[in-house]
Amino acid sequence: MGKLSGRRQRLLVAVVAFVISAVATIVATDSPSAVAPSDSAPGSTSSAPAPAGGESGPAAAQASNGRQLHIGIAYGDTLTWKSDKDLAIGLDDAANSGAKWVRVDLSWKNIQPENSKHYEWQRFDRVVKAARDRKLEVLPTIAYTPAWARKAGCQGDDASCPPADPALFAAFAEDAAQRYAPMGVHTWEIWNEPNIPFWAPKPDPAAYTKLLEVTSKALRAADPKAYVLMGGLAAVGTNPEKAYVSQTDFLTEVSKLGANRMVDAISYHPYTYPDLPSARTTYGTAFEQISTAKDNLVAVLDKYGTPDLPIWLTETGAPTDGPGTAADGKSNAADTATHVTEEFQAAIATDTIPASAANRHVEAVFWFADQDAGTDKDRAHRSLFYGLRRYDGSPKPSLDAFGSAIAAYEKQQKQQKQ
Repeated sequence: MGKLSGRRQRLLVAVVAFVISAVATIVATDSPSAVAPSDSAPGSTSSAPAPAGGESGPAAAQASNGRQLHIGIAYGDTLTWKSDKDLAIGLDDAANSGAKWVRVDLSWKNIQPENSKHYEWQRFDRVVKAARDRKLEVLPTIAYTPAWARKAGCQGDDASCPPADPALFAAFAEDAAQRYAPMGVHTWEIWNEPNIPFWAPKPDPAAYTKLLEVTSKALRAADPKAYVLMGGLAAVGTNPEKAYVSQTDFLTEVSKLGANRMVDAISYHPYTYPDLPSARTTYGTAFEQISTAKDNLVAVLDKYGTPDLPIWLTETGAPTDGPGTAADGKSNAADTATHVTEEFQAAIATDTIPASAANRHVEAVFWFADQDAGTDKDRAHRSLFYGLRRYDGSPKPSLDAFGSAIAAYEKQQKQQKQ
């Protein structure tokens, strides 16, 4: 990916309003996917075709002129550990921004840390209840094997080691669906980024497909309304040295085994910084690799018989800190490929909504994350600085920008329907 100087970032921020206006015009005139938001969600029964897996159950709600764009915030495994006060602040950020969804980790190792007979649901119960009290839809990502269920000799940590027996993982998923379906949770993502070493020690399309097969069946057996997502694919290039398999190569391999017919949608994580999501480039940003770049996800789905399988962007965003970043968050570093300024993060947050809506294959988009997980001493770890808020809880410009982008999108859809 190319690099942008701090000066170019500032220039892009200055013209981003014009970019957004142009994208909005595309959404309003050319895209069949731009429709009014609705309280209906995957799991409701209105206008819902059967899941790709062939079971009875709904797909995402659709308006008459195309798919609805579901908008949310992805929190990872943070909300379960927050105080009641901080949990409320985090979920209020989603509700107040106009987002209707939250994506949270349903960590197997947190729920069954000791063995298959002992459960500790209470922390996740609290998150689901608080989200539903705010009329937020919950997307749990089921992953993260406890030590007792890991493959023997796995050298990864317990966040990445796959289960020794996929049936045990599926049994846990079935328990979760039985518990949370009555609370209105019907949408499930199975694992996170299985095309990089989040599946340790390296990606294994055949093993992941087996896990997906037994788990999707278990979820649908427990809840006929279950809507199942393939685990979010990281936007990377194939690199054997890093044990990376590109999103298209991995999707090709699992689709050969039928995985695309086991799910209702696939998930993808298109981080584009230092480019805007709507950027058009010669090398193809992660957003372009959804459907317009030479190597793209929709082409793979088309090849294996599911060209209209929806794509959920269950993570996207940009970090505002990194090596060499100034203490105030206004980058003075030359290497802006590792992070962006807070102002440019806000521009990316603004652009993410119309860029997602403009692609008819995209059904949902989630911003990662709500709050930074690191302080100045952690500056070298860019993964800790994706938040709409800083570590101390103070808002970044992106928090207002994200909410304003959602409001502009909703206003435009209402005008379009009139």
